[in-house]
Amino acid sequence: MVRLPQREEGRQCLRALLRWEALDDVGDLRRSIELDSVYSSIVFAVEKGLSWPAVVEAGKLAEELLNETKGLPVSQAICVLKDKLMACEPKLSPFKPCVLCEYFYHTLIRHYQLYQFVLCRERDVDQTSAHLEICVPPQPLPLMAGVDAEVWHYQQQLAALSAAEVQKRTNMLILRETLHLEREHMLQRAYDDLKSRAEILDRQILETLVKEVIGTQIQALREILQTEIQTTFEILDLRLQKRALILNPPVPHPPPPLLEERAKKSTKAQPQKKKK
Repeated sequence: MVRLPQREEGRQCLRALLRWEALDDVGDLRRSIELDSVYSSIVFAVEKGLSWPAVVEAGKLAEELLNETKGLPVSQAICVLKDKLMACEPKLSPFKPCVLCEYFYHTLIRHYQLYQFVLCRERDVDQTSAHLEICVPPQPLPLMAGVDAEVWHYQQQLAALSAAEVQKRTNMLILRETLHLEREHMLQRAYDDLKSRAEILDRQILETLVKEVIGTQIQALREILQTEIQTTFEILDLRLQKRALILNPPVPHPPPPLLEERAKKSTKAQPQKKKK
């Protein structure tokens, strides 16, 4: 039996020798079936020990049978097979026509209706193609640069906590700046309103404007303080988590020797040095 990679390579080689165009096994099913039939007949002839001229005749016979029996009843297809075997009999060794006759009977004739259905009837092709981009994985680091999985996970946790703390501080600064700008805009609007009422300004209107300005300042300061207090607690929580991780690092693999084992090794080494 021909293995699948060898079979596909052989099909493509045969297609090139026959000077056929490149085939799409799904879109051009008929041509693909013809190529399979010719290829299988050639492989069968080689396995049966036919001469090379006979192998060529077997391939030609397979192609001619598929083309010349389209739309014919099975009885006429058998007659066509018989006539072609008799025509190429001089090129075959003794008893080889019987071998080819048996082969085509068990392949083409046995599945004749299926061949006719595929080769003679038009079919609706509804094929969807998509362009897939293949992302090559990154180049792995050298083995010496690798770390234990638990150590790597530990490092990732520390880095994530540090990044979260930096992000909290950045968000607090951004919010403080945003509230400061908003306060400036509100004060500017109050001043503009004050200028527009300069001619009809009285004590009551002035008191109202002053209260609005003071209320704006107090509201902005309150939001800033609330945000800073909440962010400070969140940063403290992140630092506590980070501190807990630092105090409980993962055990390296293999783990280092215990202090008692180190002491025993050192005491054993000292008498040996004295003996020397």
